[in-house]
Amino acid sequence: MSEHLMNTYGRQPVTFVRGEGVWLWDDKGEKYLDALSGVAVNGLGHAHPDLVRAIAEQAAKLIHVSNIYHIAEQARLADKLAEISGMDKVFFCNSGCEANEAAIKLARLYGHNKGIESPEIIVMERAFHGRTMATLSATGNRKAQAGFEPLVSGFIRVPFDDLEAVSQVASRNQNVVAILVEPVQGEGGINLPHDVKGYLQGLREICDAHGWLLMLDEVQSGIGRTGTWFAFQHSEVVPDVMTLAKGLGSGVPIGACIAKGAAADVFTYGKHGSTFGGNPLASTAGLTTLAVIADHKLRENAEAMGNHICDLFRSELAGLSGIRNIRNAGLMIGVELDRPCGDLVRQALEQKLLINVTADNVIRLLPPLVIQQNEASRIVEILAPLIRKFLSV
Repeated sequence: MSEHLMNTYGRQPVTFVRGEGVWLWDDKGEKYLDALSGVAVNGLGHAHPDLVRAIAEQAAKLIHVSNIYHIAEQARLADKLAEISGMDKVFFCNSGCEANEAAIKLARLYGHNKGIESPEIIVMERAFHGRTMATLSATGNRKAQAGFEPLVSGFIRVPFDDLEAVSQVASRNQNVVAILVEPVQGEGGINLPHDVKGYLQGLREICDAHGWLLMLDEVQSGIGRTGTWFAFQHSEVVPDVMTLAKGLGSGVPIGACIAKGAAADVFTYGKHGSTFGGNPLASTAGLTTLAVIADHKLRENAEAMGNHICDLFRSELAGLSGIRNIRNAGLMIGVELDRPCGDLVRQALEQKLLINVTADNVIRLLPPLVIQQNEASRIVEILAPLIRKFLSV
């Protein structure tokens, strides 16, 4: 490790040099099963031949041009995202926090256009929207926020999965212009509403009644991970604004803020921008990712393999004291324990399995969408004994 890198990550003691599918190899030749996908990024796994070919061909032609010119690949990707989401217009950026920053700016401008001097956005406890100042302020994690005060104002926090709390804010606050929510909270612990469809429908109804924007952060849940293109498609609700990143480029940095209806026309010339957003290389990666997911039925595979993994865990860990919950939305999987379990990351690494622990006590699994049943079963074969031993201490 270089002494010149800032100490911003608790890095695991391994260096990977190549990958194929769900597998990674380190610089010593050891093989690892990747159940994290670069934190929901490598949906196509590693070194997918279609992606490698498309990126190489595009790099040989054109990597980057400025957004002051038309970019054909960007236009095609915008058309495709509009088609599969049922939404209207797209702004491209480079990451999830940038996409959420765009959504926050859009909501504020929407409010100012309505004559609201101090527009406010309802956000959720345990949410995670990024690490820029605005998205950090919207995030419901004091540990992440600590030391960066003063935070950005204009956010009202309510409990996740609590429509009554949102209704109470609506009854007493005239400055609210939007709700920003993750359909499935990723960093917060793979938290799902008790009734996903009902929760989103309830939020939609409140927004419609008060002229607010419903803005969904699908940075982690989007691009096929939950079994549909986007998690909101498990309901009959369409948002006004949706943000994407992570899996959209399969490792090539790209983010998107997508809008529908009146929200799609809020940004006008000069109101927002990005130097690198939607350049030819990133857009090609996005187009190829969407094509491979569709052609190989990876959305369906995500749902099937996520359920398979959870069924195996429920069987292997049945009756074990210390297991609070096993839950998933496709290949967003959380195994919640009754105690902090960060040490399991190191123990799994020693067994050549890559996992993550979030919210202190939730084992988070985000395998590539290309994972096959034998590989999915292998995750449980390695991890279930580690959990049993950990809880017996």
